Amino acid sequence: MRVLIVEDKVRMANLLQRAVERAGYSTVVAHDGEAALNLATDYRLDAMILDVLLPRMNGYTVLEHLRRDDNKVPVIMLTARDSNEDIVRGLDLGADDYLTKPFDLSVLLARLRALTRRAPDLHPRNLRIGNLELRSDTRSVAVGDQSISLTPTEFALLEVLMQRAGHVVPKDTLAEIGWRMDSNFSESTLYVFMGSLRAKIHSDQPTASLHTVRGVGYMLKTVSP
Repeated sequence: MRVLIVEDKVRMANLLQRAVERAGYSTVVAHDGEAALNLATDYRLDAMILDVLLPRMNGYTVLEHLRRDDNKVPVIMLTARDSNEDIVRGLDLGADDYLTKPFDLSVLLARLRALTRRAPDLHPRNLRIGNLELRSDTRSVAVGDQSISLTPTEFALLEVLMQRAGHVVPKDTLAEIGWRMDSNFSESTLYVFMGSLRAKIHSDQPTASLHTVRGVGYMLKTVSP
């Protein structure tokens, strides 16, 4: 399961990230509200831990945008804003839980477990484009009956391309995902990864094809065999 942690203070974000990952979740981190919205679009999320006092866009506005766009990711608001009015506002905007700072990590993790336990299955376990299938539960990919081996970065990139099949995924979006997997990732590295993915998903009778949209990004789409 993947959790988005939205916290502008780096030390606190790192503390939360370590605790959540030790509890068995994978994580992505945003330090401002606009980045949080972008990541909520780019990633298949199972939960979000959301601060309120954020640069560029506060947590209430982030939550309002998510719910307006019908994004049902479960949200725990984690903030120093502890008045009854703040708590009511967060819950009325669509937060599933509200925890005030200072807080106990064990309580936060227990609430996160409870939230992900009772949340509906937000994402299909399998993605299929033509004869290309990605299984998120087993982290496996196959072309027809043949399994293919991908690195974690290749898997993350392919997952986003399959989620948006038939639409162009901008280079910047893919490079950001790669950078979060590897801090040495760059746009030139992206070209190498896309070439590797294209080669790996190729088959004798392909029904899914990775296309380069020059100067813009990449698109995965079905093709006639």
